[in-house]
Amino acid sequence: MDEFKRQLYVAAQVREMDRRTIERTGISGYTLMQRASAATFNALREHWPQARTIAILCGSANNRGGGYGVARLAKASKLDVTLWQFGIPGRGDTVRGAREAWIADGGTIAEWPERGASLDRFDVIIDLIFGSGLSRTPPMSVRNAITAVAAARAGGSGVLAVDIPSGLAADTGLILGASIVADVTVTFICNKLELYIGDGPDCTGTVTYASLDAPVEGFADLVPHARLMDRTDLAAALPRRARTAHKGSNGHVLIVGGDSGMAGSVLLAGRAALRAGAGLVTVATRKEHVAMLTAAQPEIMFRGVERADELTPLLTRAATVAIGPGLGQHDWGRALWAAAREHNALVVDADALNMLADSSDRNENWILTPNPSEAARLLGVKARDVQSDRITAVGALRSHYGGITVLKGAGSLVAGEIPWLCRYGNSGMSVDGMGDVLTGIIAGLRAQGLDGERAAHIGVLAHALAGDQAAANGARGLLPSDLLAELRQIVNPVAS
Repeated sequence: MDEFKRQLYVAAQVREMDRRTIERTGISGYTLMQRASAATFNALREHWPQARTIAILCGSANNRGGGYGVARLAKASKLDVTLWQFGIPGRGDTVRGAREAWIADGGTIAEWPERGASLDRFDVIIDLIFGSGLSRTPPMSVRNAITAVAAARAGGSGVLAVDIPSGLAADTGLILGASIVADVTVTFICNKLELYIGDGPDCTGTVTYASLDAPVEGFADLVPHARLMDRTDLAAALPRRARTAHKGSNGHVLIVGGDSGMAGSVLLAGRAALRAGAGLVTVATRKEHVAMLTAAQPEIMFRGVERADELTPLLTRAATVAIGPGLGQHDWGRALWAAAREHNALVVDADALNMLADSSDRNENWILTPNPSEAARLLGVKARDVQSDRITAVGALRSHYGGITVLKGAGSLVAGEIPWLCRYGNSGMSVDGMGDVLTGIIAGLRAQGLDGERAAHIGVLAHALAGDQAAANGARGLLPSDLLAELRQIVNPVAS
């Protein structure tokens, strides 16, 4: 994936890129607008080649003038175009020129009626009401339009959003009262953070990026707020294995957990570590579970551990320790957590995170894998606070606890110097046990020699891609164990 294309920027940086492009290169604002209009029209023809009736919803900001250019291109292609204006149009030379050119072509402009209008007759609706800087709840006229768009989409109309679906907040991707839900979003010059976090993934549909031939080398000093993971990252991290590889060279994972009645968690984690490529996997769990678990997965070494001192020799032999799945927070789990938490390659999940929240421990070598509720407990805030600004939350976890943090959820984040954001995965993965599989994958990769950030990055990516492959026939009813069969192919991007 192109390196600049994967960088995600916030609204202030987008405005700065626009300014630099115009001032430093001599590319006029009108030329940029024409290029944006052409990119939008190309997206329309690519995704809806059969479309004949087009509705364009055009906002009042100067950067919304591209709607007039799209209207001209559509009209020139003999499409039936209706353009609605929201608010007083921008007075800048750029938007005025685009508006006058549309009128000169015989185009008309309608003001959106107060009570709304039906959009059901249109094959495609193009949303240019707001740009990427929205920070307030849309006015009633826009909310009426959003309702009309939703009704038309439910009836089969396509929806193309330009730059960002109107109603999404800049930088956080949260819905400000109401938002357009698009089938396709075309975004310009750079990729925007809000398209991939918060409510963004539910509103954007397929994201299409158009550079508009802006000189990206002039933006090198603008540090992105996140980077997109891409499936091509797998090949660099997981090269073909040497023919002389053996189980010892492929790493030994120890998984600690599975209090009474919770053996399934460590079984899932252990299986995932094996499928991620670990050479040996040991599970330390309650003695009562050993026989049953051994019968379920004989490739894993299960050890009954009732006291912390019984765990010590297992810790010394393991390259990576994963603790938390099914651990519980009773005396048994607390004793094992106290024994394991100083290991120099630790993956911390579930109940171990809840115990960590009660301490002030910091470790530069561990990987924490909280869900939003666990992250909130670690930070002493509410889960809604975490979800309202996930980038800030994952950075705060890294700053406070050290090491690497994986903030799970839609758009999972891995906090490195610049956070990694996962755009893969699906709603079927929101089920108990998925986190145990992720813990096992990350531990398996860490044991094979990947550093903490790369093990977390590639682990999250592999987990999400396995979930997508497993959900090919439907997300509802997806089980964590369904991912295990997919993992082998995913962690072998170059056949070994």
